[in-house]
Amino acid sequence: MTISNLLLLLMMMTSSSSTVEAARTKKSTTTTLNHLSNLDYLTFPDRKASEAAVVEWGHSAVISAIDATVASFGPQTSRGAFFEVEASPILADPVAGVSSDVMEKIQRHNNGEEYYKFEPAPLNNAEDVHGNMVVMTNTAGLSGVTMAKIAKESGAAALMVVNVDHDYPDYVYSLTPENEEEQIYAEEEVDIPVIMVSLQSGNVLTTATVDEHTDPKDIVNNGMPERIRLYGGGDRPFFEDVLNHKPVVYIIHNLLTETECDELIKAAESKFDLVSDDDTNYLEHTIPPPAKQDGVVMQNNIQRATLWRGALNPHSGKQIEERIEQVTGFPQDHFSDFQVNKHVAGSYHGVHYDTHPINVPMATITVFLNDVDEGDGGELVFPSPALGGDKKRGSSGTSSGGGKDDDPVKIYPRKGIAVVHHNTDEEYQFDASTLHAELPLKNGVKYVAKKFIYANPQPPSKRIVLPLIALPFGGKLPRCVCTFYQFFLEKFGMEEGNVYFDKFCMVAPVLCLFLIASVITNMVKNSLTDSSSSSSSKGKTKKESSEGKKKAAAEGKAVKKKKVKKT
Repeated sequence: MTISNLLLLLMMMTSSSSTVEAARTKKSTTTTLNHLSNLDYLTFPDRKASEAAVVEWGHSAVISAIDATVASFGPQTSRGAFFEVEASPILADPVAGVSSDVMEKIQRHNNGEEYYKFEPAPLNNAEDVHGNMVVMTNTAGLSGVTMAKIAKESGAAALMVVNVDHDYPDYVYSLTPENEEEQIYAEEEVDIPVIMVSLQSGNVLTTATVDEHTDPKDIVNNGMPERIRLYGGGDRPFFEDVLNHKPVVYIIHNLLTETECDELIKAAESKFDLVSDDDTNYLEHTIPPPAKQDGVVMQNNIQRATLWRGALNPHSGKQIEERIEQVTGFPQDHFSDFQVNKHVAGSYHGVHYDTHPINVPMATITVFLNDVDEGDGGELVFPSPALGGDKKRGSSGTSSGGGKDDDPVKIYPRKGIAVVHHNTDEEYQFDASTLHAELPLKNGVKYVAKKFIYANPQPPSKRIVLPLIALPFGGKLPRCVCTFYQFFLEKFGMEEGNVYFDKFCMVAPVLCLFLIASVITNMVKNSLTDSSSSSSSKGKTKKESSEGKKKAAAEGKAVKKKKVKKT
């Protein structure tokens, strides 16, 4: 299927200064749901929690770590990756496990040029490797089992394989036996942990003890730390590379715990509103399609709730924000609050871009809050990576599944995993290859939480004032506030309207406090005045009463004297 039959290129932003203005020149074609559903996708996630491992070094004050994936063979397989090794990392000699001459012979054999039977042998530095973790690269094209055999014959306690893929420096996969003979050998002989790390992680490991000012003569152990610890990943977040360029898409496993997913659903459950293509709510990132297509519904039967928490996030919410910042590297003050979407049977979101006419989202984090069975739909798809000329690499060094370079991508909803895609490139320009959609849900219900990472920090109005307004309503912002925001945009334009609204949000609470203080002051003042008047009145009455008593007593005394005279 050609790209012209696939894509519906939606126009992006109305601001002439927007980074996505170039997208307006692209012609849009109709992409039906049937087209999206029938594409030949690369499917994810591939990695499993049981395959996740961590390599860690340092002390309690400063600890560094890299992700790894364990092989499908070895002791870690039966123990579910809950294994632990502490040893010194030793770079193999030769680093690929074989010399360059042997590598050439293996290459000619694989090309059918000459026959060569390779027999694994101990490494040149087997004495140093003995009892430690040997670090090898896969540049020779050896199988995982063959490299494990070399490591075992060299006396290694564990094997770390660095996946040297310069096109995909973050990509790793689980090593597996390539034939029945390797399967038998792995089951009977391989008794050491075998892991793979990405090229990027390998570079981190080999520069752990050096910096740009280090003299090459002072580098010890090829820049690697003296000791490292290997253990199972457990519930720790770990990455899975999906697309490395045009668009950048990756998965973070275990970004949210099951409890955190359930709490988000519970918090949003009573606050959902049905959204449609006619809705415009820029304040809560509900953007209408730029061009209405006859008979095409982009957002069908989706319910949405934005949980305004900002700086008022409870402890659990702050933990999530800090985790996302630590894992992704995006600063917290650029985060939106969670937008929770509820999909029921028949719900879908057609092909679209994540855009905003005022504050461009550099990236979008989509978190699945519940599992959806395969076959029930609701997958997140990126149908047009060909716009960026990219491909996804597999364990054989070719495109995964034998697909073409422009293979579309499908990601199944799995509870707690997050899909991160970049909406802009390295120069913060709009990336047209980020076109994505959510396929129709056939059965059950699907909950998705989205967090947008904006190019500019969120202002105090959106981090403090609006969450304060939403606080009495459980985090749901009153509709009148969103309408008021739209009024500002229509009255003063997108950028100026947004600025004026932010200023109003900051000034209005001060005015309200001033009015409240004035009312309280007047009430106190009136109360004191009334009290003073009452006291004065009582004093005067008391004085008059006292004087009356004195006068009456004087008159009584005078009458008494008259009576005495008469007598």
